[in-house]
Amino acid sequence: MYDRILLSTDGTVASEQAEAHALDLAAAHDAVLHALYVVDEDVVNAYSGDEYVDEAEGPEHGLEELGEETLADIQQQAADAGVDVETAMRHGQPAEAIVAYADDHDTDLLVLGTKRRPEEYRALLGSVTDRVLRLTTRPATVVKTEVSE
Repeated sequence: MYDRILLSTDGTVASEQAEAHALDLAAAHDAVLHALYVVDEDVVNAYSGDEYVDEAEGPEHGLEELGEETLADIQQQAADAGVDVETAMRHGQPAEAIVAYADDHDTDLLVLGTKRRPEEYRALLGSVTDRVLRLTTRPATVVKTEVSE
């Protein structure tokens, strides 16, 4: 049923359960797992950079480092589970980058994590997962994680 599954991860607690679910699905369907980490350009551009002496100390470097660690961890988990995995890091608007990657790689399913938050929070800020669901035409599975605020 699934040959290519896209897991979008940001290295947070909300992604951990989605990662486990995506690995289980990929193993069950003998599918290739595509793990994607997007460096959010809005976060990078929100900082003036004045407080950084060297560009390598800025927020982009930190986000890239987190992305590399997250993707390496997923690669290890996939190897342990006998799942073929392809990892990728992109820069841009997360929702748009996720949908573009899914389209470019013709993925059969998107797996996304989200934190369960109060309705007021979502009304004010929304979420990347909500936006992906509005933008994509592909099947998607959302794995919700309870978090204490």
